[in-house]
Amino acid sequence: MNLFFTIYWFILGTCLGSFYQVVGTRIPEKGSMIAPPSHCAECKHRLGWRELIPILSYLWQRGRCRHCESRISPLYPIMELLTGVLYAYAFYRFGWSGQFLMAGSIIALLVMITVSDLLYMLIPNKILLFFAGWFTLVRFFYPFAPWKQMIIGAIVGFLLLLIIAMISRGGMGGGDIKLFALIGYLLGWKGVLATLFLSSLYGTIIGLFGMLRGNVQRGKPFPFGPSIALGMLTLLFFSEDLYALYLSWLQD
Repeated sequence: MNLFFTIYWFILGTCLGSFYQVVGTRIPEKGSMIAPPSHCAECKHRLGWRELIPILSYLWQRGRCRHCESRISPLYPIMELLTGVLYAYAFYRFGWSGQFLMAGSIIALLVMITVSDLLYMLIPNKILLFFAGWFTLVRFFYPFAPWKQMIIGAIVGFLLLLIIAMISRGGMGGGDIKLFALIGYLLGWKGVLATLFLSSLYGTIIGLFGMLRGNVQRGKPFPFGPSIALGMLTLLFFSEDLYALYLSWLQD
């Protein structure tokens, strides 16, 4: 039965990933989530159901629009697949629980801000405000942390990134600062510090790899949102393993 629901959440996750990309694409441009319907970015042709099947439509069409032959960004199937895998793994780890509700909500947030940051180098306030309200609502049904710890975490996350932004003179964007305030609200001050460490580690690795490939230039900003997402996901799924590893290092 668990295998059945894991597969179910993978399939549903790919569909949700497709929707999250619409949010991450349209919100920065102040677009509507309802109109216009999904369409080709080049020829504006309205997509039919055969063109909206997550992952499979991209493969069937060989990454091109069926009408104008323009190339479709591989970001779409990649994020659909990734979202499906994350939801399936979240259910595998947490089952039907409050933790799964939290994990699913966090995945939704991270996919949206990753898409938005990759495309526009922007983490929209609307997305952050919506999830701040949503996590507050979830807190009443699943008390994942004491209110005091959440408030302190939000303050620490905001001030910490604000100080870094001031020292680096714009090295951190306003969206990153607000996102870390939200992360602190969810994970507390210890969680936000751990997320910052992991995000910085991932960001350094991605930046070096991008420089080797010529996609990132020294001194020029690049999207930090994906690194934050990786850091938070690592903490979400593997915090206990990381803590055990840390204790084993202390004992050696």
